Amino acid sequence: MCHRNPHLAAVVGACALLAAGAAHAVPFTVQALANSSSGGTGLATLALTAGQSFSVSAGADDLWSAGALPRFSNANGLTGNRFATGSDESGQPAGTLIGQNFGTLALAGLSAPFGTLVGRIDSGAFFVVGTSFSGVASTSGTLNLFYWDSNAADNTGSVVANVALTSPVPEPDIAALMLAGLGALGALTRRRRAMPP
Repeated sequence: MCHRNPHLAAVVGACALLAAGAAHAVPFTVQALANSSSGGTGLATLALTAGQSFSVSAGADDLWSAGALPRFSNANGLTGNRFATGSDESGQPAGTLIGQNFGTLALAGLSAPFGTLVGRIDSGAFFVVGTSFSGVASTSGTLNLFYWDSNAADNTGSVVANVALTSPVPEPDIAALMLAGLGALGALTRRRRAMPP
């Protein structure tokens, strides 16, 4: 007959809560001007630990601009024709061409479309984030977000980037306590099995 161990269930439940709580997304407003890759500074978001999984998402209809029309894009950058809806950030009448493909910008080892949301952990390599990104931190540090461009002077607008830790790395003291608790439960279980009925 299999007996349920309430102590083990409590430890497993605590681990599940720790993992579930870490998937909560935190919104950050990335400014096209202040957080430009040329002349601005990256927007510091969450601290990451090497090997930790994380995600970043931005709305497909959340727009920012690299200057005069047609330079409005979402976080995926200026990759093709975009037309005003009449209620978007451009303020233009519906049907007006507000964005188009401007090619890519090669800077600091990355080639990406102008107006793309990009990331960098501390002073590491830049990588494309766009409207949807999931990955693993290559190093420990703070995730910084940027508007990818070569001339920040005429940038306007912002996008909201939702950053979430998708696989938490427990703090060392919490991990040690959890391992000690599991070890104690194992010893208790072995002792109970060794006791005569």
